[in-house]
Amino acid sequence: MDDGGFTLDLDDTLDVGVEWPDLNDNIPEEVATLPPEAPSDSGAGAPPPADVAATPPLLMEDIAGRDEDIAPASSDTDSDAIADDGSQYRYSIVLTGLNGVADPLFRSRFSGLSVLQEQRGKATNLAQINRRMRLDAELLDRLLRARGYYDAIVRPAVRAPEAGSANKRLRVIFDVRPGERYALSRVALPGLFVAAERVPLLRSAFPVTVGQPVDADAIFAGRDALAIALGENGFPFAQVEEPVVTIDHETRKGDLEMVVRAGGYRKFGAIVVDTLPRRLFSARHLERMARFDPGDVYNASDVEDLRRAIIATSLASSVTVKPVDAGDGEHVNVAVSATPGPMRSITGEIGYGTGEGFRLQGSWQHRNFFPPEGAITASGLLGTKEQAAGLTFRRNNFPKRDHVLSTGLNARHQDLDAFEARTFAFTAGLERQTNILYQKKWVWSVGTELSFSQEKAVFAGSTAQTTRNYYTAALPLSLTYDASDDLLDPHRGFRLGGRLSPELVNQNGSFSYARAQVDGSIYLPVGQSVVVASRVRLGSILGGVTADRIAPSRRFYAGGGASVRGYAYQAIGPRDSNNDPVGGKSLAEFSLEARVRFGTFGVVPFVDAGNISTGFLPKLSQVRYGAGVGLRYYSNFGPIRIDVGTPLNRQRGDGRIAVAVSLGQAF
Repeated sequence: MDDGGFTLDLDDTLDVGVEWPDLNDNIPEEVATLPPEAPSDSGAGAPPPADVAATPPLLMEDIAGRDEDIAPASSDTDSDAIADDGSQYRYSIVLTGLNGVADPLFRSRFSGLSVLQEQRGKATNLAQINRRMRLDAELLDRLLRARGYYDAIVRPAVRAPEAGSANKRLRVIFDVRPGERYALSRVALPGLFVAAERVPLLRSAFPVTVGQPVDADAIFAGRDALAIALGENGFPFAQVEEPVVTIDHETRKGDLEMVVRAGGYRKFGAIVVDTLPRRLFSARHLERMARFDPGDVYNASDVEDLRRAIIATSLASSVTVKPVDAGDGEHVNVAVSATPGPMRSITGEIGYGTGEGFRLQGSWQHRNFFPPEGAITASGLLGTKEQAAGLTFRRNNFPKRDHVLSTGLNARHQDLDAFEARTFAFTAGLERQTNILYQKKWVWSVGTELSFSQEKAVFAGSTAQTTRNYYTAALPLSLTYDASDDLLDPHRGFRLGGRLSPELVNQNGSFSYARAQVDGSIYLPVGQSVVVASRVRLGSILGGVTADRIAPSRRFYAGGGASVRGYAYQAIGPRDSNNDPVGGKSLAEFSLEARVRFGTFGVVPFVDAGNISTGFLPKLSQVRYGAGVGLRYYSNFGPIRIDVGTPLNRQRGDGRIAVAVSLGQAF
């Protein structure tokens, strides 16, 4: 009879980084040997691999005796025993008898917690080896108990190197006999009955049943799953206590008992502003952000979702969202407290493209100038061929979660090969946005634009540049479906989007047309470090108006770092008498690239193609091709790309090399 408790408490802070050998591959006589080379002591204390968690502590109450657990090391009378004469030795570690028991998780735990493994990079004396050996024998016994092997016998011994072997290290041998695996004879969850008709649903969240092995990992995973299920199904104050297993060595069985304190069943009540500055959020605004309504069954995930949504606003540096009893026995209020974060920020971005030159963009933003979440942004652009300034107002989560209302005033000057334009515009719109925290499948926008532009170009019937004034009213619409796995650096999935902008123009008379564009991309992983990505873009200006009447700044163009790489910005398509591009009414572009990653760097070979036509349908007979290679640096805020391309069928005046530098993948 053993009335003492047994607590399995594995310290998972050790990791020597040595891969455990496969115990089932080419191992004669069930012998597994760790690799002869080991890391130095400098690796001690590093965290274990992310997929390796130490076995959780499991309280065991033994009610029947058991045989000796750990046999002593072989005596010095053994033929190959080692005399302790103070010499320094290096050693290898050998396990026997663990076939069918030591899965990858078991191996990783032993490798990360083994004292022998941690110190085997240095020579040491026999006394130290014996001390470490006994500690590791105890470790093996604890690991086996966690798997349900309570009659395991671990016999450690130190042996001389094998005769004739080139490896002169001592062999630290653990001869393991796991014995019979204990099974559960009873599984009790006292207190769960309080959940009444919800018991079957909650009980299914704890998959451990009678007859299964006494496996600590399975039991604690089930405990966590049950705790989550309680919180997801109306029990905000539920607690699941530590599981207790009572072991009977005579029957080789275990009884599991885990007390559940479900607390009361609740529905959502009100959102209560706790310690929250008045100018940060109001309870009404938080109700817009929440994905639950008063009267809904309490769900812990919805509470966590609200906390993440508040963090995503960037207005709070720390946020606490927790349930508090409403006092009526039926509802639970959600109390929100937050510490304000910095309201103002300055950002900058620099880029370069052949045909575009250098671009330096900067902005100043106050994220809560008009509470709640009413941000103003002043932005500026200084570039070799483009300058701009703008003032924008955005209100996030208006009138509901993830919807953004925006208005803006912008002034822009462009002096490009295709045209020179000075534009003043007022824009307003409502959109459903996506972001890194909440990447949306469906994203849309509706808006309006009123603009005046003065544009200089070579128009039909003239060989010299002339200036025209355009007054434009537009209603831009967009819809995108994003099934990719990452906004900035997708590895799998696809994206499909469409844009439509009906426009009414006054320029020596009134006329109208509609700009339409469809974009699609697909991402296919090939192995662990290669992604094949492809893109297609088709565009057309619908209506009876000729390309010459449309403002040059609103025509389609192709070429550049975000289009057909290898060509200068806007260089593809029809040209005027000065050999400058004039744009067109239709567009077709295609891209194919392989993204090969090596740690924080990558190489991207690519092939692009595209053409511009003056008709409303693109012509594929005059497609221009570009090819090249790009370099990627994968920073914390997204990939930084440098693409170098060359045109494969140049037009007159095209350069042989084009370079593009920017943040994010090309598509």
